[in-house]
Amino acid sequence: MFEWITRMVEEGGYLGILALMLVENLFPPIPSELIMPLAGFLAARGDLNAVLVMLSGTAGSVLGAAAWYAIGLRFGLARIRGFAARNGRWLGATPDEIDRAHDWFNRHCGKAVLGGRMIPAIRSLISIPAGVARMEPGRFLIFTIIGSAAWSGLLMAAGFVLEDQYSRVAGWVDPVAKLVLAAMVLTYLYRVVTFRKGGGTAV
Repeated sequence: MFEWITRMVEEGGYLGILALMLVENLFPPIPSELIMPLAGFLAARGDLNAVLVMLSGTAGSVLGAAAWYAIGLRFGLARIRGFAARNGRWLGATPDEIDRAHDWFNRHCGKAVLGGRMIPAIRSLISIPAGVARMEPGRFLIFTIIGSAAWSGLLMAAGFVLEDQYSRVAGWVDPVAKLVLAAMVLTYLYRVVTFRKGGGTAV
């Protein structure tokens, strides 16, 4: 994968960066932690323009986030509540818990999207509840653009500073992503095991 990402960025330039960041948001195993630092290194070397690199990375991220937002919008709250009513154990939540989560997201949707766009392993997923909650599209895009630009800019700047050691960025971010993912999986498993149909998880 490393060789493929390198070839895409070096040969595809700004369009390659945009395409990779779009795919990275749709299929998270493709790491932005390698894409943007590599692009930053190429900018430091003079092969690419740093501003255009950040704009390309941000645009790809926003397009990917918008796709997940559309999926959440299409799926809708009613379908999730129906699934929870029939298969609450495997969803890890009851319809009432879905309603409470929905209410919480509606109260904090801006901060949730902005912060979520900068957390590894959550960056892509945060767009789904935004769609389910029918967050106003313009507001969703504003917070998504800000969060995506911050994330892309930070990774690009790290690659710019580290130059040919840009791959070290992935080594710093990867443990955080694995920790967040492990916490999500363990929380889900706990809720499945302790699930009670009338009240969610056992106390």
